Amino acid sequence: MRIIGVKKIQQKIFKNNKGDLLKFVSKKDNFFKSFGEIYFNEITQNKKKGWIKHKKNQCIFTAVFGEINFKLFDDRKKSKSYLSEENMTLNKKKYNVLVVPPGIWFYFSTKKKKSVLANLINNPHSDKESIKSNKINNIYIK
Repeated sequence: MRIIGVKKIQQKIFKNNKGDLLKFVSKKDNFFKSFGEIYFNEITQNKKKGWIKHKKNQCIFTAVFGEINFKLFDDRKKSKSYLSEENMTLNKKKYNVLVVPPGIWFYFSTKKKKSVLANLINNPHSDKESIKSNKINNIYIK
């Protein structure tokens, strides 16, 4: 990973002829901090959601349905990866969770008709805890 603290972690898929079981998070996982809230975010084709930056919350993401493309940007001035950008994709084919620490800007999109993203944050959601913008590092979101 180019951005310090961002992790893409392969998780297990338990095959089943009635439908697979995909592991998301266990409290035994070393990247798990605490449980605050889980929410699911639908995204439609060629739309972008973001830019968002959490001040205190770590986000743990996975694609529940479809394929999610992420753009990440580090504007943490004390970080060794300050001003670094990174692109990531989440889907079932290469099943992973994406761990994004506080202070990293991100947006996500999909090329599928519709995709669904799961996000586990370590504190309950608060509008005061996150920042939103339509432009980061000269990349605009409409």
